Amino acid sequence: MSISLSGAALTAFNPDSDRARDLLESAAKIQKKDPNLWGVEAAAEAAVRLNWVDLPLSSRDLLPELDALSAWARSNNLSNVILCGMGGSSLAPEVIGKTFGKKLSVLDSTDPAQIRAAIPPDLKNSVIVVSSKSGSTIETASQKALFTELLISAGLKPEDHIVIVTDPGSPLDQSARASGLRTINADPKVGGRYSALSAFGLVPAALLGVDVSLLLDDAAAAAATFAEQNSVAIVLADLLFSQTDQSVAFFDDGSNVPGISDWIEQLVAESTGKNQTGRLPIVIESSDSPVAGKALTVGFSAGAQADLVVTGSLGEHFILWEWVTALLSRALAIDPFNQPNVTEAKERTGEILSSWSDGQVIQPQPAFENEVLALYADEPAESLLAGLQKFFISPTHYVAIMAYLARGIDDEILKTRAIIASKTDRGTTFGWGPRFLHSTGQFHKGGQHNGAFLQITGESEKDLPIPNKNFGFHTLLMAQALGDGAALSSRAFPLVRVHLKDRELGIAELLKALSAL
Repeated sequence: MSISLSGAALTAFNPDSDRARDLLESAAKIQKKDPNLWGVEAAAEAAVRLNWVDLPLSSRDLLPELDALSAWARSNNLSNVILCGMGGSSLAPEVIGKTFGKKLSVLDSTDPAQIRAAIPPDLKNSVIVVSSKSGSTIETASQKALFTELLISAGLKPEDHIVIVTDPGSPLDQSARASGLRTINADPKVGGRYSALSAFGLVPAALLGVDVSLLLDDAAAAAATFAEQNSVAIVLADLLFSQTDQSVAFFDDGSNVPGISDWIEQLVAESTGKNQTGRLPIVIESSDSPVAGKALTVGFSAGAQADLVVTGSLGEHFILWEWVTALLSRALAIDPFNQPNVTEAKERTGEILSSWSDGQVIQPQPAFENEVLALYADEPAESLLAGLQKFFISPTHYVAIMAYLARGIDDEILKTRAIIASKTDRGTTFGWGPRFLHSTGQFHKGGQHNGAFLQITGESEKDLPIPNKNFGFHTLLMAQALGDGAALSSRAFPLVRVHLKDRELGIAELLKALSAL
């Protein structure tokens, strides 16, 4: 199929405007991989991050290697695919799995319960894909260590079950090859969030039995049109710049690309959310969802009730939105390839872990506490409701819910979003921690400074040790939450944290308090 663009917002596009002409010239420069397009300060980074433009064609070189990998997995009955990766390394494969109806266990969490849920009773039919550009990402490195230990304990050889995807010459590349692990290299001149059509997206897809050549064929045909006048990439970039000051709501309900909104969320938020500007993606369930607030709406199914409707195949969407994001970044005058505040959150996590020398979580004094939860805020509160009322008084543009809990297990917490949106009439995002730290986490600190932040953490019934560390996954998860909280607090943003001593009862009490606002 070919990309189609419709919707009432199209009438706002003026092909004769200065911006449209600049975007047309910019598209030609992207096609030539001109690193100077986003300014002098961004040029050095762009020079080593623009090979995503070529991926629809250059990734064909991977096809023989992917075919051999698929044949190896089939011949060894490795039908259960587990992916350990963060950000772009996990989100693109997750969309591929959903779109093609394949079962993929995505492990982009440090919550012990979520990790345990991804571990099958018997690992003999599992292949574990460990995806990381360098291997230094703490979540992925910890998961790799865990699965290596589990395989050995089960009498299985790691080299028969683990596949590594990383940059050539990276520390992970070197250690993996030295250990005899199957290793496939990605193009080092492609950033994580632009890597959907690289080895990071295609290796899991091939192991799932997806014909990756179809993704590449569709992407190549679409990309050949993007530098043309009034192309869909140029029109979308222009409208995402001109028709909203900040929020864009995406929904893929009823579409042929389920999950594409989550992938776009990471791409747009992490690319544009810096220098106190950007576009905040809000993933919503349907066109009438109250959580969007005042936002430009984008749908992905024919006939969707949205300001813009974009339909196409998955390969087309992958390359299209990468182009749109690069062009939008040109209009916003920001560097689309760096992520300074993601690095900041990682550094603060490391500092906190170092301060917890015995591996035990050190909690500050709560503002309010009862038997099922504790509230952490700047001022004491006589109740959870009173503390939340003070928090929501702040006149912010959006509310971000950041749940450091187990996706797929603690899903009752998702109800907080609709309640908060209806009570505040503000756009409300929801992110599972630490997954969102590689997505909207960049925007929270680098984008427009007009958000309010509700952190939700919880006790783990049983921690899960990290091999060769003096702390477990629960401690790591808490350090990530408190580290990001410290980064937000340093900017004096409205911030509260609700810690669930009992997850089920605590969530019920939180929902009750939010409903009473």
